[in-house]
Amino acid sequence: MFDQETVMLRRQFLNLTASSLISPALSSFAFAQTYPARPVRVLVPYAPAGPADILARLAARKLSDQLGKQFFVENVGGAGGNIGMGQGARAPADGYTVLVVPPNIVVNPAMYDTVPYDPYKDFDPVTIAVSAPTVLSVHPSLAVRTVKDLVALIRSGGARYSFASPGTGTPPHLIGEHFRLSLGLDLVHVPFNSAGQAVASTLAGHTPIAFSSLPPAVPQIKEGKLHALAVTSKTRSLALPDVPSMAEAGYPEIEGEGWFAFVVPAGTPREITALLNREIVKLIGLPDTKEKMAALGFTAIGTTPEQAAALFRTESSKWTKVIRETGIKAN
Repeated sequence: MFDQETVMLRRQFLNLTASSLISPALSSFAFAQTYPARPVRVLVPYAPAGPADILARLAARKLSDQLGKQFFVENVGGAGGNIGMGQGARAPADGYTVLVVPPNIVVNPAMYDTVPYDPYKDFDPVTIAVSAPTVLSVHPSLAVRTVKDLVALIRSGGARYSFASPGTGTPPHLIGEHFRLSLGLDLVHVPFNSAGQAVASTLAGHTPIAFSSLPPAVPQIKEGKLHALAVTSKTRSLALPDVPSMAEAGYPEIEGEGWFAFVVPAGTPREITALLNREIVKLIGLPDTKEKMAALGFTAIGTTPEQAAALFRTESSKWTKVIRETGIKAN
C-alpha cells in the first residue's frame, strides 16, 4: 500500500507528464486558431513582373481579403532563385513567410555545385497552385511567322541568333535547349533573372527570340509587340487561342509546362499549412480569379500538400535527367 503523500506525488507526476504531452498540440492548435495575427510575407525569389510575382500579387490580395490580415509580396531575386529560396529556408517556421516557387526549387540542386537550401528538408509544400506553358515568341522585326520559318532562318547561317529565358534551368530554358539540341540549331542562350526581364529584352530586340512563361508575354503578344509562334503545351492556351501548339506547328517532341507552388519553411504547424492550402485552393477556384489567370496563361490546379510533395520528386527526376543529358550548368 502507498501512503497518502506518495499517492499525491504520483498524481502530480502523472498530471505534469500528461500536460507536457498535450500542451504542445494544444499550443499549436491555439496558434493556428489565431493565425494570422499580423501581416504575412509572400516571398518571391525572382524579380518583379515575372509569373511567380504576378501569381503572388494576385494571391496576396485575395488572401488578405479572406483572412483579414495583410499578405504582402517581397521580391528577393538572384542566382536563379537560390538567394530568395535560401532566405525562405532560414525563415521562422511560424506561417508568416510563404514562398511562391517554380520547378527551380527542385531543379537548382542539379545545376549548382551548392545551393543554400534542401528542397525536401527545408520546405513543406502547401499546394501546386497553377501550371503555365511556355511560349516561343520573336521580335516583329524577325521575318518569320511560323516555327518552321524560324528554324529555316537559323539554319540559313546569315547570322547567329540568341534566345532569352527567365533563367538557367527554368522550364522555358530547358525547353529552349531541347528545341536547340533536337533540331541541331546554332542558338545562344541568354538567361535573365525573371520572365519579365527576358520578355523585355526581346521587346527591345536585344535577344530576338524568347522562350518564356505566358503571363508576362501575353499582353505584349496581344498588342503586337511580340509575335508568338507556338506554345509548348499539348493543346492551345486559352490565353492565346490563335497560337498553335508545337505539335500543330510540326514539332510534337517539343513539349513541356511549368508550374508554381506555394511552400512554407519546414516545421510550420500543420494546422496553418492546412489552412493556407484550403484558402489558396479556394481563391484560385474563384470565377474572377480563374478568368484573370486564364487570360494570363495560368491554369488552376490546386493540389493537396501530399500531391505537391509527390510532384516535387517526379519533376526533380525528370529535369535532372535533361540537365545531365544537355550538360547545363549554372554560371
